[in-house]
Amino acid sequence: MSKTLKTLEDVTIRFAGDSGDGMQLTGTQFTNTTALFGNDLSTLPDYPAEIRAPAGTLFGVSGFQIHFGSSEINTPGDACDVLVAMNPAALKVNLGGLRDGGIIIANSDGFTEKNLKLAGYEKNPLEDDSLQKYQVHAVAITTLTQNALQDLGLSNKLIDRSKNFFALGIMYWMFTRPIDLTVKWIGQKFGKTPEIAEANTRVLKAGYAFGETTEIFVSRFEVQPAELVSGKYRSITGNEAAAWGMIAASVKSRLSLFLGSYPITPASDILHELSKHKNFGVRTFQAEDEIAGITSAIGASYGGALALTTTSGPGMALKSEAMGLAVMTELPLVIIDVQRGGPSTGLPTKTEQADLLQAVSGRNSEAPIPVIAASTPADCFQTAFEASRIALKYMTPVIMLTDGYLANGSEPWLIPDASSLPDISPTFRTDPEGFHPYNRDDKTLARPWAIPGTPGLEHRIGGLEKQHISGNVSYDPANHEFMVRTRQAKIDGIAADLPPAEVEGDPKGELLVVGWGGTYGAIRVAVARRREAGKSVSHLHLKYLNPFQENLGEILYSFKQVLVPELNLGQLSRLLRAKYLIPALSLNKIQGLPFHADEIEKKIDELLP
Repeated sequence: MSKTLKTLEDVTIRFAGDSGDGMQLTGTQFTNTTALFGNDLSTLPDYPAEIRAPAGTLFGVSGFQIHFGSSEINTPGDACDVLVAMNPAALKVNLGGLRDGGIIIANSDGFTEKNLKLAGYEKNPLEDDSLQKYQVHAVAITTLTQNALQDLGLSNKLIDRSKNFFALGIMYWMFTRPIDLTVKWIGQKFGKTPEIAEANTRVLKAGYAFGETTEIFVSRFEVQPAELVSGKYRSITGNEAAAWGMIAASVKSRLSLFLGSYPITPASDILHELSKHKNFGVRTFQAEDEIAGITSAIGASYGGALALTTTSGPGMALKSEAMGLAVMTELPLVIIDVQRGGPSTGLPTKTEQADLLQAVSGRNSEAPIPVIAASTPADCFQTAFEASRIALKYMTPVIMLTDGYLANGSEPWLIPDASSLPDISPTFRTDPEGFHPYNRDDKTLARPWAIPGTPGLEHRIGGLEKQHISGNVSYDPANHEFMVRTRQAKIDGIAADLPPAEVEGDPKGELLVVGWGGTYGAIRVAVARRREAGKSVSHLHLKYLNPFQENLGEILYSFKQVLVPELNLGQLSRLLRAKYLIPALSLNKIQGLPFHADEIEKKIDELLP
């Protein structure tokens, strides 16, 4: 039977199944192949919080969404065009995100009486009329996988674990993707177990062949490569990009990189990635707790290293006293907070912009720390580099905010030319003549960085208040106020060293949508669509959250209304209202999921009817 070939500009696919069904691996392989094909893309892995939750349950569903196209892609997609569901729970959890007329590819073998009951279905939705508004293709994926491997002598468990490659093969065929890259990856991944490599390769090819020969599919689709800026690209996650940004900062500062960290979702992958790069002189230390993680990093900074600690919201709370120590000792330190839903353990695998106020103010007393935020997975590279630059130049800890969506999501990253990155090498104090630990640079107010053991530069630092210049312990009231104001002035002065904020769209008008962090893509798409519809709306996305850029107030005052979409209850809105006395409006979502562009569009239309 001949198949028609349809050309699409963009497509959103969601793979969903039990946490043991390999949906993250399937999505990652489809992503890597799509990136190599030349499409622009954005992904949204969606992990269950439970480790291997009971099979077939709603809370054990694992998903991976990818939005790819032949033009610029900024979000992982609002509504899906295709849903691959390996069981009833995957269908039920994700059906609400599938557009009317969308395609469902369901593993009919997974729709057993037991699984239907676990998912809360009284009847099999593949056999009644409940899915009439979708294009439903019931495929016996498990059975077809078993048929493909019946002569290999593998256990039923191993055979069952290969069924995700059958689904991947179908999707490669449906969207005219080459399978060669995945075949090569399988060979490398399972080279020490050739029978597993053979099984997965055979099942992948069987899925592809099924798409070609079956009569249930009458169409396949193509999405042409995007016209990207010329250069060398790779698909990268936010956590990978943050790790590589720190490595780049290490090279460009001529300092060894030290990471002191306690594993925590969703930040652990930064530790995993950095541990692979000892060839760059990276030292990683998996500490026994969050406090040991940050204090070991402070010790490394005291010894002259580029120091890093990574965490998420609960870990930030535990690190707060040590952050105050880094403020008092005025040592450079990068703190990466990959935000997740809270409070307490909260939603470990779900995204949220939960920690902005904690980052800006979450320490005892007056303990100012610069705060910057990445906006896309690839931007985590540049943001980590910038955090390092500020920390080294101003002798201060710096907090870098990402979130679960950015950390686990991926997109094509244009690998920068190393020569384009600035030199950020610090100058260590070596001359004992006139040395005092709290002498300050006239421009930056940074104190000198003196490595322990340097002859003639013996000095004390610690958590007790220091006397101006000498660094001796001081309880003098006037000195304490002077030092508090000086530390604050140092952070405030960083604003003069920041690039001016830039508006996407008109520099003044009816409405300015202000965002930060991972809301960038959704806001950009929403604003672009409403501008095309003739609305007077512009977009400003903030990387620098403490201090703000010097021209921010001028921009805010140039618009009649300011809207701030955030994945919290309005933390940036509160800061903008407090500093600039503007009636900033909040659009808040606290569901563990990123914004859809149409949610922001709807709010824009309410404000600009």
